[in-house]
Amino acid sequence: MDFRARRARVARAMEPGSVAIFPAAPERVRNNGVLYPYRQDSDFLWLTGFEEPQSLLLIKAHGGGAHQAVLFVRRRDPAREVWEGRRAGVEGAVRALGMDGAYGVEEIEETVPRLLEDAPAILYRLGFDEAWDRRVIGWLEALRRRERLGVGAPRAVIDPGSIVHEMRLRKDPDEIEAMRAAARLTCEAHVAAMRQARAGVREYELQATIEGIFRGRGGSGPGYGTIVAAGANATTLHYRAGDAALRAGELCLIDAAAEYAGYTADVTRTFPVNGRFDEAQLAIYELVLAAQLAAIDAVRPGTTLDEVHEVAVQVLTTGLVDLGLLAGDPVELVESGAYRRFYMHRTSHWLGMDVHDVGAYHVDGRPRPLEPGMVLTIEPGIYVQPGDEAAPERFRGIGVRIEDDVLVTAAGREVLTAGTPKTVAEVEAACAS
Repeated sequence: MDFRARRARVARAMEPGSVAIFPAAPERVRNNGVLYPYRQDSDFLWLTGFEEPQSLLLIKAHGGGAHQAVLFVRRRDPAREVWEGRRAGVEGAVRALGMDGAYGVEEIEETVPRLLEDAPAILYRLGFDEAWDRRVIGWLEALRRRERLGVGAPRAVIDPGSIVHEMRLRKDPDEIEAMRAAARLTCEAHVAAMRQARAGVREYELQATIEGIFRGRGGSGPGYGTIVAAGANATTLHYRAGDAALRAGELCLIDAAAEYAGYTADVTRTFPVNGRFDEAQLAIYELVLAAQLAAIDAVRPGTTLDEVHEVAVQVLTTGLVDLGLLAGDPVELVESGAYRRFYMHRTSHWLGMDVHDVGAYHVDGRPRPLEPGMVLTIEPGIYVQPGDEAAPERFRGIGVRIEDDVLVTAAGREVLTAGTPKTVAEVEAACAS
């Protein structure tokens, strides 16, 4: 991936003379003396490809895409590297990352204010990290105190997301290939889980199989917390894999995906533990599948996520009436929102480096039209709570969601995760194998 070209694109969109500040993600303490596994900030990673913590990227725009990119990094330290691994160091940052300059992180407080002098604006994401907010505000205050000496202080602090997130929303060919790779790993993991699932297997066992494939096939692990929900646990939307045992006659819902080269998939499949859907499960599953296929078919340039959602809602609501879960005119039930009793979330979100990826959903107060290069999820579902005494008893405790990742193309769409079993015949065959 051409990170220098990305930085030039960002600089081209900036006011000449302004400076963009992108801190690396902070390390987080898990418990006494132990850190959580490190994941770099997505904006920082998109601009640098650099995964070391404690770093700071500055981009100073000179107009027309010309710019100066400066990276602050941890210096080489053989004693620390014995414990923590090799560092790129100042020289490595310039040589390997194509930076115009690099400094040690201990020089941030002395050097950054000098680089901010006379800048008309700072691009920085206020409110994301309190410690960095204090530092940036401190630099601004120090520069303002020097204005009587002829030093210009920035007059505005602008969220760089208005530039960077809009660029990240439209994936380039390298990004799409990374997402295809993440999709392939994800497909393999879901199939393995379907094959392994049987009565008595516990949710965490399927989680281990899934995440082992993600890591063992070259991915960096899961792109988000793995959901393995047995039986009625599937009616809890953000349930995480626990220790519940799968039981014959119930469904298992898995929402899990691999991260590859900084990009994640996002896939949900629901399947019968004993390999065959019963009548009630099949009725719900086929309805959700029909809604998902209709929503996928609606994806094309110019369509909006609201319109895609409306397609799914119309199919689901009509089907819920047919199944006796709702009563009344489907059009009126959609207008009143009655369907939300069984389908309470949206059908789509952006996907990329983050599972809920960046980019505005509305532009100028209107739903954003889809464009080639955008990637979104399609994930309708039906969730009948086990305690819903107004629902027919045969449906209580059934939760079904089907989710795929869809790339918008000039001709319409490409389902990146199409290789994951989804039809009734495909799912039952995968379970049987």
